[in-house]
Order: sequence, then C-alpha cells, then structure tokens
Amino acid sequence: MLFHASIEADDPQHVATTIARLWKGKALPFPPVAEGSWIAFADDDRNSSIEVYPRGTELRIGEGDADAQSINVPGKRFGATHLAIATVLEADEVLSIAQREGWPAKICNRGGGTFHVIEIWIEGCQMIEVLTAEMQREYLENISVEKWERMLASKPAQPRH
Repeated sequence: MLFHASIEADDPQHVATTIARLWKGKALPFPPVAEGSWIAFADDDRNSSIEVYPRGTELRIGEGDADAQSINVPGKRFGATHLAIATVLEADEVLSIAQREGWPAKICNRGGGTFHVIEIWIEGCQMIEVLTAEMQREYLENISVEKWERMLASKPAQPRH
C-alpha cells in the first residue's frame, strides 16, 4: 500500500498546491528533506501525500543511524518516475486545471484499451497520471496480479534490444 511518494519541481509550492487542488486537499511546507520543499495532502483515509522537492534534489544514504540526507544536483529534467493518482474531479475539470497551469495534458488509453488516464506533464517534464472515478473503476477491474500473469502467459516473449 502506498502512503506517499516524492517528486521534484522547479516551483515545489506551486506544484504541491496544484496537486492538492486535484485532490481537493491541502498543500503545506515540507522542511524535513530540503529547504523549499512542499507536500500535497489528499486528506483521505490514508493521509495520502506527495512530497515535492526542489528540482535536482537527490536523497542519499545517511551515515550510521542517520536519516537519508538530501543534496541538490541541478540539470536533470526528465526521468522514469511517475505517479498514478485518483481524483474526485471530472476529466474536464482536471484538463482545465492543467490548461490553466500551462502543463501539457491529454486523455490516454493505456494497455490497448485496458484503462484510461489523464496524462499531465507537470512543468512540461514530470508525468503524473490522474484517474477520475470512471478511470479508477477501469483500472481496478483490469489491473491485478492474476490478470497480469494471465496477460504475460498469453503473449510470446518480446526480443530485447
């Protein structure tokens, strides 16, 4: 079960505030990791949250019993890390928020029709997938360990490049 995740952004306060709007939650400063960090709370039954660190923040193993340490290494804008989050908003409301922010967004069909998401590119470089109630239903109906194993067994192995 996932309780929180972290991403990086050029403007952590703005990004956390926008994610909180998608959740109808709240954004607050998050000083424990890196100065300028913010956190978006969904205000749900799990206190789901997304920590938003300044772009370039890297977490490193702390010495001995110390917590992880953060350093800033500027320059990287794209990466493989992305999140799929639920929203109570309708698709047009989500797309409207992204448009107001100037963030690319579109409805995508994942897995050849398995489920849909609204793909949003925060600040043009950090992908999140936002799922409306209908999209959440599709996802939950189609994604499970059993169904994934069945899909893998029915397809021939793909060559590696």
